[in-house]
Amino acid sequence: MDRFENMGNFIRVVELGSISGAADQLGVAKSAVSRRLKELEEHLGVELFHRTTRRMNLTDTGRVFYHQSVRIWEDVLEAELATSQAHVNLKGRLKVALPSSFGLMHMGPAINDFLQAHPQIEFELDFNDREIDLIQEGFDLAIRIANLPDSSLIARRLAPIQTVMCASPSYLKKMGTPQQPNELITHQCLVYSLLHDFENWYLKDKHGKEIKIKIHPYLKASTGEFLRDSAVAGQGIILVPSFIAYKEIECGELIPLLKEYTPLQIDAYAIYPQTRHLSQRVRSFVDFLVKRFEGTPYWDLCLQEII
Repeated sequence: MDRFENMGNFIRVVELGSISGAADQLGVAKSAVSRRLKELEEHLGVELFHRTTRRMNLTDTGRVFYHQSVRIWEDVLEAELATSQAHVNLKGRLKVALPSSFGLMHMGPAINDFLQAHPQIEFELDFNDREIDLIQEGFDLAIRIANLPDSSLIARRLAPIQTVMCASPSYLKKMGTPQQPNELITHQCLVYSLLHDFENWYLKDKHGKEIKIKIHPYLKASTGEFLRDSAVAGQGIILVPSFIAYKEIECGELIPLLKEYTPLQIDAYAIYPQTRHLSQRVRSFVDFLVKRFEGTPYWDLCLQEII
């Protein structure tokens, strides 16, 4: 049994949706495709498909094996290309999960620049703030903004992410400017609803002591851009990452508050599974991101004099 050939046969059946489609593309009889699938399943000791008279659907195990097979297949093609050419042209798919706001505002331009240098890369991007399982869902890597728990995943830090509390001049004129954290309970606070504890905000005082502040969630939303725009419109106070609100702060549409207190800082990471072999595509893309975001992030440069 040629395991690599059977893996390629399996990938084509999945992507073309049928044994007959795979047979036509491979130029072989349908019986040959069926035989290779049977050999592969017998070798693995699992069923890769739920078979009915009309269609073939991947089992959960088959779906995981498909994602892993595609990665192995493209790694082999990449290795062949690197060997046969004087320089490495990156080629193949990169499936990346990105947080919505940071992904659209700051990763999008970075990805477009990376594509200019490596036009044969085929990105598949999922802009979503949900929690994902990289291995189960077949992602090559994810960009996450978090305090990371211990896991089997490898993380490379890309940039510090600081948060900033602010409100519009019109809101502060109407409702007053809070001078102490405990005054926030009387204000209209606009909160990110996907946080596990959105009814409390956390700051550090000048001595580095963490303070838990009870707030009144006047408006909840799952996107930071909406909260920023609502704050600009005078709806209340926000506590958001600076990369979302830096332009509005710079032009005076939002005013930083309680500047003697420091919001807790987290970081942006590139996360990928721990494997024996990391593809050159993933390695090159992560190296590119680390280089691009090194030093003080550009979205924080204008805030250093204001905050």
